[in-house]
Amino acid sequence: MGDEMTKVALITGACGGIGRALVYKYASQGISLAIADKSLNEVTILVDEVVSKGGTAKAFSGDLTKKSYCDNLPNVVKQEFGRIDIIVNNAGLMRRGAITDTSDKDYNLSMSVNVEAPFRIVRAAIPLMAEAGGGAIVNTSSCWGINPGPNHLIYCTTKAALAAMTQCLGRDHAHQNIRINAVCPNEVNTSMLRTGFEIRGLNPDAAINELNKSVPLGHIAEPEEIANVIAFLTSDDAGYICGSLVEVNGGKAVY
Repeated sequence: MGDEMTKVALITGACGGIGRALVYKYASQGISLAIADKSLNEVTILVDEVVSKGGTAKAFSGDLTKKSYCDNLPNVVKQEFGRIDIIVNNAGLMRRGAITDTSDKDYNLSMSVNVEAPFRIVRAAIPLMAEAGGGAIVNTSSCWGINPGPNHLIYCTTKAALAAMTQCLGRDHAHQNIRINAVCPNEVNTSMLRTGFEIRGLNPDAAINELNKSVPLGHIAEPEEIANVIAFLTSDDAGYICGSLVEVNGGKAVY
């Protein structure tokens, strides 16, 4: 896969909490960045920030619910950079509630972003990585996809599908030197989590303080703590980790 300083990483959901932390982490390692997110404005600002600090980054904004965007994204990145070594399918969304509270729109959108988009991106990337001699892919699943919790029916379902997909892919493409793993966080201090509290009429800071008490390590994860694990999984130091679901939960089980 070449020297660490020459690698190219594609990150979806790059402007969110974990994605942004990972952008900064990779940029500090000299990795060139293909920054993908829905908002062109946010992507452009993040690209400019990386470049202003001496890094290399380009914008690849688009809608993950659009099949053509997902199907073409790895090829477009390779055309721009000349290679693609790392893919992090980080974008995701959460819809809460029991099945009787889940609308067709919730179901279709969740499946599209959390399952179909990674499927299409990986499918397009495999031939490119195989031809180049290998690569590393990390999917952002969830502890809730391994051990489903209450009242998150569609979220748990999609993250379980992504976890199973990862294990199958890890087995099927190891012989091509393409390592595919998933990181499975529990609660993370991101805007997605905070927005969820606000929707339920809760004060985000107070709610997170309560959540912190439930974690054996004393606090829910910060985005950087998840990004560090993803960066490790895509590094050469993790060269024998393949098809794994890596829980990053501070010792907290899903209740």
